[in-house]
Amino acid sequence: MVEFQVLDFHFERFCSVSLSNLNVYACLVCGKYFQGRSQKSHAYTHSLEAGHHVYINLLTEKVYCLPDSYEINDPSLDDIRHVLNPRFSRAQVNELDKNRQWSRALDGSDYLPGMVGLNNIQKTEFVNVTIQSLMRVTPLRNFFHIPENYQHCKSPLVHCFGELTRKIWHARNFKGQVSPHEFLQAVMKASKKRFRIGQQSDPVEFMSWLLNTLHMDLRTSKDASSIIHKCFQGELEVVKEFQGNENKEISRMSFLMLGLDLPPPPLFKDVMEKNIIPQVALFDLLKKFDGETVTEVVRPKLARMRYRVIKSPRYLMFHMVRFKKNNFFKEKNPTLGESV
Repeated sequence: MVEFQVLDFHFERFCSVSLSNLNVYACLVCGKYFQGRSQKSHAYTHSLEAGHHVYINLLTEKVYCLPDSYEINDPSLDDIRHVLNPRFSRAQVNELDKNRQWSRALDGSDYLPGMVGLNNIQKTEFVNVTIQSLMRVTPLRNFFHIPENYQHCKSPLVHCFGELTRKIWHARNFKGQVSPHEFLQAVMKASKKRFRIGQQSDPVEFMSWLLNTLHMDLRTSKDASSIIHKCFQGELEVVKEFQGNENKEISRMSFLMLGLDLPPPPLFKDVMEKNIIPQVALFDLLKKFDGETVTEVVRPKLARMRYRVIKSPRYLMFHMVRFKKNNFFKEKNPTLGESV
């Protein structure tokens, strides 16, 4: 008997006994992963010891009965295949924003496809907020919904990101939330544990690393661009003036995100002896990139900089530089940015 409630395909596909990722099957009775289905395999042994007889190959999606080892063809198992590997046709992808209907999971929870919660796996909020924000970018979402768009890519990070995207937007999930565990494992390997489970990281650093890594993995010898640059890449004109030198250096630089500088917090408290939380209009922060406002920098040497956006991306991302390190600790700027 198949137990849908215990099935969870969000974890890395390793045998629970040998820890091998080759020829892995999932037991559809208890949800555990086992390798192989021959007479000396761990799945075969589990079928005899536990009396669990229905298994699905996590790669081919074929279902077998063990220990007899015959294939089971039953339409009722299609729901499991859709959860294991969500599928979308191009027509369905184009209709995602039009069909805003709530779905109900097997556990009775209601969820809105595309707006599901992500499990927090030991201080991984920085990953969750990044994923949730990228899921709002329609061209990026549509691209990763169709695996054929990146079948040329061998990067596990790209394929795990695509699979996570499809699971977030899938309307036939068994649970009302999605676990990014498999994607996090791919992140740790690709970043050489720069970003890992159990350690907080800056979401801006992770967003920058993720976008650049996805771009590098997706580009081909025939096309140096990618869906990442098509969505987020813009261009700045930078005018640099050095102290005591009348000459100007004018250059251009590409960007994926723009950093907005917050004004320093007030040094004194208000009349109620409480710290003031200042607010600044977003338009005032964006003046940094109007080509006229001067920004002073000290590294690599003292200079006056002016920035101007000469090519706007399709989706503009900017972040506020809220944390700065002084000689003793990391200081947080509490200034709030007012919406437009």
